Amino acid sequence: MKLARFALFLFAPASLFAQPAAKKVLETPSSTLNRPKLVVGIIVDQMRYDYLYRFYNKYTEGGFKRMMRDGFNARNNHYHYAATITAPGHTHVYTGSAPAISGIIGNDWYDRAADRTVYCVEDSSVRAVGNTSSAGKMSPRNLLVTTVTDQLKVATQGRSKVIGIAMKDRGAILPAGHAANAAYWFDSKDGSWISSTFYMKEQPQWAKDFNALKLSDKYLTQTWETTLPLAQYTESTVDDTPFENPLAGEPKAVFPHQAIASLGSKYEALRTSPFGDVLTKEMAVAALKGENLGKGSETDFLCVSFSSPDAIGHRFSPTSIEIEDEYLRLDKVMAELLTALDAQVGKGNYFTFLSADHGAADNPAFSQSLGLPGGFLEGKEIAATTVKALTDAFGPGKWVIGNSNAQVYLNHDLLREKKVKVADAVEVVRLALLKNPGIQNVINLHDVGSNSVPEYWLPFLRNVYHPKRSGDILLITQPGWLEGYQKGGTSHGTLYNYDTHVPLVFYGWGIKPGETTRRTQIADIASTVSALLHILEPSGNIGSPVAEAIK
Repeated sequence: MKLARFALFLFAPASLFAQPAAKKVLETPSSTLNRPKLVVGIIVDQMRYDYLYRFYNKYTEGGFKRMMRDGFNARNNHYHYAATITAPGHTHVYTGSAPAISGIIGNDWYDRAADRTVYCVEDSSVRAVGNTSSAGKMSPRNLLVTTVTDQLKVATQGRSKVIGIAMKDRGAILPAGHAANAAYWFDSKDGSWISSTFYMKEQPQWAKDFNALKLSDKYLTQTWETTLPLAQYTESTVDDTPFENPLAGEPKAVFPHQAIASLGSKYEALRTSPFGDVLTKEMAVAALKGENLGKGSETDFLCVSFSSPDAIGHRFSPTSIEIEDEYLRLDKVMAELLTALDAQVGKGNYFTFLSADHGAADNPAFSQSLGLPGGFLEGKEIAATTVKALTDAFGPGKWVIGNSNAQVYLNHDLLREKKVKVADAVEVVRLALLKNPGIQNVINLHDVGSNSVPEYWLPFLRNVYHPKRSGDILLITQPGWLEGYQKGGTSHGTLYNYDTHVPLVFYGWGIKPGETTRRTQIADIASTVSALLHILEPSGNIGSPVAEAIK
């Protein structure tokens, strides 16, 4: 896209030409549009904002510190909806939208028309490329809006290359968007990186060569030991606590962790180890070189998501030594990725951003050990109470037909048959569940404004409700309460700060170093990238550029 030149025509009486004319200087735009050679989006799965600072003194100079020191740090960055889950997180970083518009309301949701649960990136019309696994039946077709990567494709008539990479399929596919050249994800069945026929008929040679290296087999033999002496992990609890779950096949959640190959689950276990991050970085660098990203006439886009922190956090909890060691190792992986980008594209020629798809709660047992609020919910108890309340009020029947993302799907056919209004059914459930000490509120998603909730929460609730995919009722837990996890670990998904507050660091080409504590939101990321690239923002975008970050 080129900027037009403007010519100035002066019309004046001829007599004026006898007078000395004052010189006028016209500033005209450059004849060519300046863009970075490459954009790299980095999402860390389950990275709470405080991890940037909690482990700061132990990070290297070339990883997270480099981006924070030389980039722009939006320190008060939050999610803007009440579904802090992996698929929505990856989606809305790249779409600048919200579940209410994009349709990605969770990792899965109940489909009333199909009468079944639908996975966010499932697509039975495609097949695997790279092996014959059913794990390849995936595409972005369930995403109802465009991504910033799609918009880059539109702006360059498809000449830009877009590649998505993550161990999780949803972490690769949803950021890469509809028009991507490819998305690659890890298949635990054979340890290979695969794609689908949505993108290609056959993998390029570089991807075949990478899979042929069998790096996943190499990491299976690794023992996970701490990078520092145990006594130096002062930002975490002691190694042996009741707040963690051991890996499958291990008696205790303590270091050193056995070689993955000995744990029985083979390639799947790579996801719950820092070696998953190394493998992801190696695949990203292979794509960088194999696709010759940043070397063409147009801006290219590489989307990288590190999935292992999420699996490790769920298993061991945010206060564990495992999480601290994972982030110290990830910092080194980040430094290696930046070094590879320097070599491929050159410092100052690429732009990158760092964020996360959600945060995480502290384990309630840990919170209780410090006298802090927190507790555990039993999902089966909540479900049973819901059904009993509806049955007692309106008679027998299958009142609940689905349950996901803390949302309850009521049987609309039965409601009509019994002449029961949705609002009346919600009120019955609300009164029953509020007796549970772990339930803060029960929300009627069809009429969010009628709910007695803080004004601060209203946008979170409105942004999460999609009329064709959402349930009827949303359950809000008390702060610090989790369903399950009594034995250790953590989860996420709420509208509380521990889940919504995540990092946002812009770094590289076009970025003015600095920081802000002004509140920003995840939807602002796609807007900022669009502004930097001078392209139209994604179709469902509701964010605004972080103007302070742009030179």
